[in-house]
Amino acid sequence: MDIQLEKLNLIRWLTEVEEPSVISQFIALKNRQQPDWWDEISDDEKSEIEEGLAQADRGDVLSHEEVMAKYQKWRSK
Repeated sequence: MDIQLEKLNLIRWLTEVEEPSVISQFIALKNRQQPDWWDEISDDEKSEIEEGLAQADRGDVLSHEEVMAKYQKWRSK
């Protein structure tokens, strides 16, 4: 089996598909094949993200200008 040829044949066929349910099935298949990035990161990274979201929900945030001023010494000139 020539896998590249088969892929091209599928692409050609898919460009002609008009049935929404067939497209939906392909999208579902693609989603099952692609891992969710959340499942790929470490527990520490997940905790950091969750803490950041909790801070944002509490309104504990800084504006872009405040962050830039705080870290001005590291900005390139």
